[in-house]
Amino acid sequence: MTTNPNPPFSFEVIAADPKTGARAGIFHTPHGDIETPVYMPVGTQATVKGLLPRDLKEAGAQIILSNTYHLYMRPGHEIVQKAGGLHKFMHWDRPILTDSGGFQVFSLAQLNKITDEGVWFHSHIDGSKHFFTPEKVMEIENALGADIIMQFDECSEYGADRDYARRALDRTVRWLERCAAAHGRPDQALFPIVQGNLYEDLRLESVAAARPFARYGIGIGGLSVGEPKPRMYEILDAMRPALPEDVPRYLMGVGSPDCLVEGVMRGIDMFDCVLATRIARNGTALTSKGKIVVRNAEYKEDFSPLDEECGCYCCRHYTKAYLRHLVNAGEILAATLLSLHNVTFLTGLMRGMREAILRGTLGEFREEFYARYAGAAEGKM
Repeated sequence: MTTNPNPPFSFEVIAADPKTGARAGIFHTPHGDIETPVYMPVGTQATVKGLLPRDLKEAGAQIILSNTYHLYMRPGHEIVQKAGGLHKFMHWDRPILTDSGGFQVFSLAQLNKITDEGVWFHSHIDGSKHFFTPEKVMEIENALGADIIMQFDECSEYGADRDYARRALDRTVRWLERCAAAHGRPDQALFPIVQGNLYEDLRLESVAAARPFARYGIGIGGLSVGEPKPRMYEILDAMRPALPEDVPRYLMGVGSPDCLVEGVMRGIDMFDCVLATRIARNGTALTSKGKIVVRNAEYKEDFSPLDEECGCYCCRHYTKAYLRHLVNAGEILAATLLSLHNVTFLTGLMRGMREAILRGTLGEFREEFYARYAGAAEGKM
């Protein structure tokens, strides 16, 4: 176990947009620098579905996310630790973030029982019974060895009444204190998580409780779980003045192009979402002009690239007609090519926003995005 008392974590804001609070920064980590704002592809089970690590690097991925719950279920955190940690196990030499399993507690609610001590749950794989506590989650995340680890939290569902949102928030705060006490690796950055559902006063209270623990960064959870996009933006607006300025702000589980733009406009630095690869497996691409469902008949004889403005391997070498053929034939290559393109598109979008912040032209970038990206204006504020 590393015992370096001065781990290489620091965050510097290079430029900020004075009108919106959007930031361009650099987050220094043990496995390299991350230029923000940044989109993180999701590698739930120590792999981004359909993509090799070299593909991810070509696509511009600076950091990827893996899932504590799923890696605990299989192969087990002890196996990953024996392999030398998650970086070696999955052959990824850039930064990694692991979530805490808190969202799985939320999404697998029918399989769990939440108590103040922790969460009893049944495996979605074989039905076996397990118990997650903040201390257990820290044990798992410490063994996995990601650069950034998240506290164990309780996410209340969209539409939850105030009483439940309050209980979940209070429990998240208590669990944060226990996570901080149990966290044993100074070479890992522990991020607290803000909860509070759609109640602005609870969100601000949660930010205040999290700030003393936000040494390296802060996560914002419990959004993009079914609420209308304008409500999410309103909550982000309410929290923005209270969020710490000197660490990265991570909006968890958000990754549609319009939400990335609006999140950056509200001072968010880090995002993750399974959207890019999930819709790719269903035959859908994100392009500079909007979504394209390539399985549709209209592309049967379309021999143009998926996106003429994209330089990814898929767009350089293949046509919509070929991609449609692969999708409708059930070929694995379809998911690989479309996933590569979608990840490239989102990392490129973030890079474009960063450059616009540095140039002082973020407002113009946003307007051009909405003018070109069909359907993105839905939910625009």
